[in-house]
Amino acid sequence: MPVFFEQNLIDSWINEDAPLLDLTSQVMGLHHQASQMTFIARGNYIVAGSEEVMRVITNCQGQVTDYLPSGTSCHAGQAILHCTGPAHALLRAWKVSQNIFEFACGIATQTHALVTTVKHHNSKAAVLTTRKHAPGLRKLALKATLAGGAMPHRLGLSETVLIFPQHRALLGDWQNIQAALQARQGELAEKTVVIEVETLEQAKQAIQAGADALQFDKVPAAQLTEWVSQLRPLHPHLRFLAAGGIRLDNAVAYACSGVDALVTSSLYYAPPADIGVRIEKGDAQ
Repeated sequence: MPVFFEQNLIDSWINEDAPLLDLTSQVMGLHHQASQMTFIARGNYIVAGSEEVMRVITNCQGQVTDYLPSGTSCHAGQAILHCTGPAHALLRAWKVSQNIFEFACGIATQTHALVTTVKHHNSKAAVLTTRKHAPGLRKLALKATLAGGAMPHRLGLSETVLIFPQHRALLGDWQNIQAALQARQGELAEKTVVIEVETLEQAKQAIQAGADALQFDKVPAAQLTEWVSQLRPLHPHLRFLAAGGIRLDNAVAYACSGVDALVTSSLYYAPPADIGVRIEKGDAQ
């Protein structure tokens, strides 16, 4: 998962937890004693964030000796990462690293479950994740969903043309949307124009306006099945997306509705994985 994490982001995670010193380690005299630390899965998970944990540990002056890459399956009791170094280094990196693993592995595992469910019922349907995550967590959330088998729906405003009802409200009517898109046809030659709709009538108007794809927002799966079955024979090159309230418990219905992709934010709120941490003296076996 080649998501780029700037060095200042890694530093900020460490600085957030221990901006000056680890006072407990200082008081207890835990400084340069040889130590080792192991992160252990307490459940069956998809690993995510291990490369970033490696950087946290290295920045704290530890050395990673073994790890499972992001996207790897692990079972309860399995070691995800092992490192060595002076006590102060490992203790400083400990909680930051554990937090990264628990957040990222939780999302990756939930993502994998959703993707597996969808693919089982519709092998051609994709699971796409939105940009509706907690502020500051975009890169780690993105990496975790990639590790679980999903793809990003939209990484930011600069990436895609996605016309929401809020845009339509400012433009006035569908004719103005059509005129704006026609005026930019050359500039949009390599872009896909997606228009979000909520009704069948809006879908027909969006197609007339020049949509390449329709994003149906909060349309019940049974209704969406009916609409897609009507529209696809008439517009075979059009793509259909289901969005709004899609979760593991209703994914099967949406996967069977005939859409090309399911767009979801729910994966960002997956329960965290339970990752144990064992710290021992350096000569421990």
